[in-house]
Amino acid sequence: MNKVREPGGATATAPGAKREAHPERIVAALAAPVEGFLDELRRGRRLSPRTVDAYAHDLSDYSGFAAHHKLRGWDEATATFVDGYFATLERRGLSTATLARRRSTLKGFHAFLGRVGHTVEDPVALLPPPRRERKLPHALSRADVEALIAHPEGEEPLALRDRSMLELAYAGGLRVTGKGDKQRMVPFGRAAARALAAWLERGRPQLARGGTRQGPVRHDHVFVNARGGTLSRMGWWKILRGHARGAGVTARVHPHALRHSFATHLLEGGADLRVVQELLGHARVSTTAIYTHLDRSYLREVHRQFHPRA
Repeated sequence: MNKVREPGGATATAPGAKREAHPERIVAALAAPVEGFLDELRRGRRLSPRTVDAYAHDLSDYSGFAAHHKLRGWDEATATFVDGYFATLERRGLSTATLARRRSTLKGFHAFLGRVGHTVEDPVALLPPPRRERKLPHALSRADVEALIAHPEGEEPLALRDRSMLELAYAGGLRVTGKGDKQRMVPFGRAAARALAAWLERGRPQLARGGTRQGPVRHDHVFVNARGGTLSRMGWWKILRGHARGAGVTARVHPHALRHSFATHLLEGGADLRVVQELLGHARVSTTAIYTHLDRSYLREVHRQFHPRA
């Protein structure tokens, strides 16, 4: 910047030089559009206060980054600037889910700026698509699986049901809910067969007979809830979580925990990846291959066994 020294030590901008905005004005120029966007969310879209607060938090961080880089208005937020912002977020260690939410916030904000005439081009739309984080499936240890399956005790109908569900889920790597109309044949062992037979012979008839006020439940679902109705995914998760807690399993348990454990334990035991793919019903072997990340020794053993110079 071209400057001249005035008497008394004051600094003045020379004629024709570019004026530098005052910091307070910079902040105000950035904050006003943000408030306008948040007001639209509150009044126009009638979002909940909690949701608006999440937007406000994201945009406060974004505005701070813009002020730090001396943006005088949102029209100066180029795709390069926004890309730099996301690079900073990644260096801060934010999760993929948080980055995706932040991207959605900025996309909505810059779309608003375009509608009200603050900007012409949406810089977020010019960014490359975000990288998807491939989460590793979480598997239980063999000891945890044994403790979990052994927890439902007794001959009461609910105990027979729970024991049968846990045995089958682990023995066959079953999904909690199916994918569309796909059907597949899965083998399972003698322990699961015994538990299933006990449930179908001595447990399910009692629960299905109870039914509802309208009479006995009539459907062909193998597993039913305590009233004889269809067992939901949430119902299964509550049952699984309850038995995990009772069995002293401290590892994280989720609806597909036994399916992931089924695949992982097969690979650890030396099963061929293509066989596990078929058992899980995966269309592509690359989907099954993610389980090998859980047991690097499997990859090393395959390499040692089959590579000619291993």
